[in-house]
Parts: sequence; C-alpha cells; structure tokens
Amino acid sequence: MVKTDETLNMLKELTDARAIPGNEKEARDVMSKFISPYADEVYTDNLGSLIAKKVGQENGPKIMVAGHLDEVGFMVTRIDDKGFIYFQTVGGWWNQVMLAQRVTLLTRKGDVTGIIGSKPPHILTPDARKKPVEIKDMFIDIGASSKEEAEEFGVKPGDSVVPYFEFTQMNNEKLLLAKAWDNRIGCAIAIEVLKQLKDQQHPNVVYGVGTVQEEVGLRGAKTSTNTIQPDIGFAVDVGIAGDTPGISDKDADSKIGEGPQIILYDASMVSHKGLRDYVLDTADEKKIPYQYATIAAGGTDSGSIHLTANGVPALSITIATRYIHTHAAILHRDDFENAVKLIVEVIKGLDKDKVNHITFN
Repeated sequence: MVKTDETLNMLKELTDARAIPGNEKEARDVMSKFISPYADEVYTDNLGSLIAKKVGQENGPKIMVAGHLDEVGFMVTRIDDKGFIYFQTVGGWWNQVMLAQRVTLLTRKGDVTGIIGSKPPHILTPDARKKPVEIKDMFIDIGASSKEEAEEFGVKPGDSVVPYFEFTQMNNEKLLLAKAWDNRIGCAIAIEVLKQLKDQQHPNVVYGVGTVQEEVGLRGAKTSTNTIQPDIGFAVDVGIAGDTPGISDKDADSKIGEGPQIILYDASMVSHKGLRDYVLDTADEKKIPYQYATIAAGGTDSGSIHLTANGVPALSITIATRYIHTHAAILHRDDFENAVKLIVEVIKGLDKDKVNHITFN
C-alpha cells in the first residue's frame, strides 16, 4: 500500500507516465503539472524538451538542472499475417530481461495490452535453453488472430510500446520500485529543486528541464541547452548500483541509500573539475552524503550540455539504482532527497564571481 504524500504521488505519476524517445508527451505533461507552480515561465523547445524558468536574480548566472523525460521501450515495425507484432528496441536493452514481460502498445485508438512471447521450456532442447533469444526474433502477442484484427485494434508501425509495471513502495518504505526511474527520478529532482527554491534568495536564474530522446543519443539536451545557453549545467539521472549479488566493486561500487553519485567520468564526458570541486566542497560543508562513480560504457545529458556553444561547465549527479533498463528498478528515497538538498545548496552558493572562478580555474 502506497502511503499518501505529495512527493510519493509525484513520483508515482511520473513513473506511471508512458514516454519512449520521440513520444514523450505523457511524461512532459506530468512534469509540467508539478513544476509549473514553482516556475515563472514554462515552455518547450522545438524538439519537445520542457523548460521551466525560475528567476532568483535577473541577469544572474543561468543554472540548468536537467533530467530526461524518455524511458527505454520499443516501437512497432511490422505485423505478421497471424497478428503478431514485431518491434525495434528504442534505447538499450539486454535480451534476457525481455521475454514474457507485459507491455502496452500506445495506438491512436487507445491502449493495447501485449506480452513479449516466449516458448515453454518443455519444447526447448538443452542447448536452446542455454542460449538467449535474439531480440530480432522476439514478438509481441496482443491476442489478435490476424493482421487485419491487429489493425482493427489500432496497431500500426511506428506505435510506441512501453513496459508495464505498477509503482510500488516496498516493505522498507524508503525503497521504491517502479518502471522508468531512468529517468523520471531526474525529472523529479528538477521539480523538487525549483520547489525548494521558491521562497529562497539566490543570485541565479534556474532552469528545471525535462529533455527528450536521451536514450537514443542525448538529443533533447542539445536543443534545450542551445535554447537556454546556461552558464552551469547539471544532468540528474540514475546511476549503477553495485550492491546486489554478482556485481563486483570493479564493475560498480555504489550502494543505494548512501547518497547521490558524483560522476567523475563517463563515455560522453569528463566531469568539469572546477564544478566538481565546488559541489564536493558544498556537500562536505553541509554534511550531505555522496558517492563517487564512473560509467565507462554509458553517458548522460551532460555529454551534450557541456559541448553547447563555446562550452558549459557541467557535472552529472545521479541516483544509484538497481535493475535499470528493465521493466522495473529500485532506488532509495533518501538518495533522491539528498540529491535535491545538494543541488539547492550549490545553487544558493553560486553567483557571477563563483561561476567565473569555476569556469576559469
């Protein structure tokens, strides 16, 4: 049973929204609903990224806090004569987490429930049981008996296919299980940062951003950052939790509940040293817990943010999360709250002199 509180309700609505790359409207509408009360202006760029502007001091440094709206999912590519649906992955998937999972097809006629089909073990050879099914051979069963019936249901090539999962507060109430933590938790952080700055004095203009198409190449971060032209950029996202069986410290050593992750390096960028040092100094001063992390085989929106115009000092602050890029993942509410606290304190301490010092040192 989910406790009724404003933050949990926001997190539930954000994660329940269905929004794969290129079709982020549901998540954008939810983010807009929750962030608008704390913003002076809310608008979108031409690719669909949401930008919420909050002025602390006119002409102050522009600080961007960006989470991405999209989640990994699938797209319908064809319907066979028997009514089975074939698809393209949109974002990164590991084939072993996909079979027999429930999905929702978003059609113009409404939602269609499906399941990614699998063979029963009784008819598999011993060798076949050991081999993962290739994604290109997978299909979705929507209960149609023919191509014509599937089309009558409203299914067409290009339709979004989204993992189905219900938001769940676990027995340890700080642990939250949901689909699409990657990256609705980043959107939630951007919302909560603007909320906590609502009555705070600070010498900046803050932009809470929900970017589009991060999972297919950090695309919305390019357009939204070009629109804003920030002086400082933060990407807020999920990171890898290394606290489950089978993951060694060499792969990932972060633990859920031990603070937000400060990303030193990922495949899309090297974190800006001046900004990183300032954030770490702020965390130490305010006694906010944090962890260091690297992501050698993945990137975040900072990869696009820092390359905008003549360069933007940028840093990724992430939430250690178990089981990302699957139907459901687990994170710790304390990490979310400490990430918000850290970014709010960082923003309160920034001004033109501090930004100049960060940029040129």
